[in-house]
Amino acid sequence: MLKTSKMPTDNFEIDIEIKSGHWAGCDDLQSLAQAALLAGAAQYCPRPFSEISLLFTDNAHIQDLNKTYRGKDKPTNVLSFPTQASLSIPVLGDIALAFEVINSEASRAGLTLEHHITHLLIHGYLHLQGLDHETDADAEVMEAFEINALTGLGIANPYNYDRDKL
Repeated sequence: MLKTSKMPTDNFEIDIEIKSGHWAGCDDLQSLAQAALLAGAAQYCPRPFSEISLLFTDNAHIQDLNKTYRGKDKPTNVLSFPTQASLSIPVLGDIALAFEVINSEASRAGLTLEHHITHLLIHGYLHLQGLDHETDADAEVMEAFEINALTGLGIANPYNYDRDKL
C-alpha cells in the first residue's frame, strides 16, 4: 500500500527560468507547472515547502548539468536538485527539463508534449521529495504516485507505452 501525505496548502511559489527558445511554443508553462506540482503534492508530500524552482532549458545545458552533478556526459529529460531540509525557508529544490529530449520522447511514445512535460514535472517533484527508482521496488512505488497524480489530471498512465521507444 502506498503511503501518501498531502501538502497542507497549495500556497507555494514557483520560480521559472526559461533558458531556451525551444520552450516558446509551449502554452503557459506556469499553469502547467502549478497543476503538475499540486497533483504531485496531493499524492506525496513528506516535506512541505513554500518554493520550488524550475529551469526549462535545452540539451546542451542539461548535458553540462548532468556531467557536472551526476558524472554522466549526455543529455537527459529531467534533473532534480533537492535543497537541504534545514533551510529556514522551505525551498524544496530545483527541477531542470531539456526540451529536445522531452519533445523527442513524447513524439516517439505518441504522447502529447504537455502530458509528457506534466509527467516529468511530477517525476522531478517526487525526486525532490526523496523518492527514487534505483530498484524495481522503489520504481514501483514512485510510478504508482506518478500514475495517481496524472490520473487526477485526466492524463493516462504514461507507462502503458513501449518503453523501448524512449
